[in-house]
Formats: sequence, C-alpha cells, structure tokens
Amino acid sequence: MPIHVAVLTHAAGPHLDAYLTGLAASTEVGSVSVADPSGSTFAVAQKVLGAKLKTTGKDMTAVLRETKPALALVTMEAVLAPPAIDAALEQGCHVMAEKPACVRAADFEPLVRKAEGKHLHLMLAFANRLRPEAREAQRLVREGRLGKLYGAEIHLVADQTRLKSESYRKNWFAQKARAGGGHFTWLGIHWLDLALFITGTEVEAVAGFSGTVGGQPMDVEDSNAAALRFSNGMFGTMTSGYYLDRGYHQHIKVWGEKGWLDLNHQPEVSLKWYSTAEPKVTGIQTYTPPNEPTGYTPWVHACARAAADLQDPPVTGREGLRVLDTIYAFYEAAKVGQTKSVARK
Repeated sequence: MPIHVAVLTHAAGPHLDAYLTGLAASTEVGSVSVADPSGSTFAVAQKVLGAKLKTTGKDMTAVLRETKPALALVTMEAVLAPPAIDAALEQGCHVMAEKPACVRAADFEPLVRKAEGKHLHLMLAFANRLRPEAREAQRLVREGRLGKLYGAEIHLVADQTRLKSESYRKNWFAQKARAGGGHFTWLGIHWLDLALFITGTEVEAVAGFSGTVGGQPMDVEDSNAAALRFSNGMFGTMTSGYYLDRGYHQHIKVWGEKGWLDLNHQPEVSLKWYSTAEPKVTGIQTYTPPNEPTGYTPWVHACARAAADLQDPPVTGREGLRVLDTIYAFYEAAKVGQTKSVARK
C-alpha cells in the first residue's frame, strides 16, 4: 500500500525540486504533505506533485500530527534540521534528511539514538550509494577481489567559480554557523560516505589541513587535505575542495594485497579494477553501468520502500553519524594541528 510522506522544508530548501520529482515518480508514495513556515514552496510542490499533494501547512508539528506520515523528508539548512528531525521521530515517522542535517555531530547523535530506540530509519541523503558502479565496487571488495585492503585515495574537487558570486556566498551552505562547514560538509561528505560504503570500514583517526585558499570573503573552507586511518588498518587520504573553473574531478581508488580498483564518474567506464584473486582472469577489468536513472529519484524511492518495510534502508542512522563524526573530528584536528580520534558510538 502506498505511503504518505511529509516534506519538511523552507524557502530555498536544498534539492527540493529533485526530492519532489522523486516523490512524484515513486510508486510507493501515494500522497504528500508539505510543511513550510514561509509557505513559499507550496506552488512548486503543487506543480511537481499534482494530485499527490494532499495538504500544505506552515506549522510542521501540526502537519506531522494531523497527517501521520510514514516518512518525513527533511530538506532544510543544517542548523535548522535537528529540531525538525526530532519532531518527525517523535511522531513515529521514518526520516530521510538532506545532509549534513546538523552543524556538529553532537546534535545528530541523540537523533540516531532516538530513531534506534523507536525502531525508525534515519537516512541521510547519500544517493551515490545506489549508483550501480558503487555497488559493483562494494561487491568486489566484499568478495575479496582486492584481498586485505592497504590504502585509499578519495578525491572530490568542484569549481571555485561559484564562490566568486556574492549571492552564492549568502546561501546557508556558505556560512559556517548555518552549515557547520564548507566543501567537506556540502560535497566531500558524499565521497567520504561512498568510500566507507565500498570498503566496509570506518575511520578511526584523522589529521590534516582545512582552510580557504581561493581568497574569497567567507567563513567556510574551500580546501581540505585529510589523512585518514581506518578501523581495518588501512591508511587513506582525501582531497575535498573548490579548485576548478567548472565541473568536477572525482574518484575513489582502493589498493589491496590482491589488486586495486578505481571508481569515477566517467560515463563510458566508471569503474575499473585489477585483481590477482582469479588467476584465469588477467589484465584490467572494466564495468560500464546500465542505462538507468541515478541521483535523487531512485534514492527517494528506496527510502520510501524502506519506510513501507519493503526493503532495508539504503543507509542507517549509525552510518550517517560515523561520517559526520569523521568530518567534525577532522575540522577539530585541522584547527588544533593534531591527530584526532573518531569516537566509536
């Protein structure tokens, strides 16, 4: 039976159009309510959702209480997200939240505990987990094609151009008090989660440098160079920054005792690997993903299916917390110039 979903948002809610499109397309979603204190998103919700939009309201708690949704989709600036997530969990809703959903990991931890205590899913929007090439890379690691893992390189670089726009710098994700951080919490977070997803490990300790190298007048970082020690003994590095004039440079490389893999976003060959685990297979192997939808539409559908108890959640609250713990521990390590442990919780 299709579920009811409540969207908790505000003016300029991040990725709202993409989430509404996903809700409109999902066969598991029968109806949607939108709660927005400003009321400014109701018109676009009506346009995208059509007959699926049942109610709108400016009081989030009232919308949750009156509509009793199975899933709350929270897309709000980071500093505002925790109270909204908490309200949804209080009403017994599963939650899918736009990342980072907090300005410090300590604000997200009690939400994870509450969700677990109520047997509810709390899912940060890590849509790259559903990319076929990412799941294939995870399978290769799980099946031992690389053997014991030795090292990893995580690389996500976007454009510096956007930071030169005064209007962009006024957005919440370019202000530390509202976003918690800069490139790492807004973009790098995706690639860090994906690396942990593929390798099945966690970060134990972090060190490195974080700051603004481009010279733009803002208080969030545009550059991060991180050193990582993982729970399986593997070492890694991560580059997370705004450097280009346009586009993205992105890859994850993993090396092990029996080979290596290279995941990227090239449409022709997005995954290649080499392994000595199978003597009959030699040379570099490649994987071209099937031509199917990617991004937030399949992610919303997967979260809706999890809320309807039709599949496991695509990410757990505890996994999301580990990513946030790592990022905020890294910020502190860069600030004090020391290696910081990532606490196990």
